[in-house]
Amino acid sequence: MINFGSKTDEELALLYVDGDNKAFDELLARNQSKLFTYIMFVVRDQETANDIFQDTFVKVIMKLQEGKYTDSGKFSLWVTRIAHNVIMDWYRQGKNEHIVEMAEDNDLTNLRSASVMDVCREEEIVSEQVMADVRRMMNALPAPQREVVYMRFYQGLSFKEIAEITGVSINTSLGRMRYAILNLRRMARLHNITLSVGA
Repeated sequence: MINFGSKTDEELALLYVDGDNKAFDELLARNQSKLFTYIMFVVRDQETANDIFQDTFVKVIMKLQEGKYTDSGKFSLWVTRIAHNVIMDWYRQGKNEHIVEMAEDNDLTNLRSASVMDVCREEEIVSEQVMADVRRMMNALPAPQREVVYMRFYQGLSFKEIAEITGVSINTSLGRMRYAILNLRRMARLHNITLSVGA
């Protein structure tokens, strides 16, 4: 009996291609939370995110069965790229009537430091408020900017990986991040939100 827990995602994908359906169950279990979080972050609607998640895994299954996956050591990036394409198709089909244009925005330079503050409860409360403010402001960003911020700060991807997943140049990815940060800074100023915690 195969120990799926010891297999990499790439090995599981190839086992599934060879006909092992349990390998795909393990792949799904490993990737569903992270992928759904990414989709939800971009589309901001539970029902839509569920639909896109299901469409994504249907496409993953089809591509695997058609032999369109090669073990490049980046299964999660491959799946995220498919999810990105499904999201873009969804936008192109005009299903989203709530596209938010750039308005006001703020800076994410303290995003990581704010998330690790656990010295005392008071700091935790302040930190939670800062992160809630950041999330609210990020939700006001246009989808391409929100997506690049999520991939960079929450998934820790490089701009090269972001460009590969989203199908744009590295310069475009960098430009989207730049505009996102400018927008977030403007929002923070407009709403008098301080993003740093502590002295």
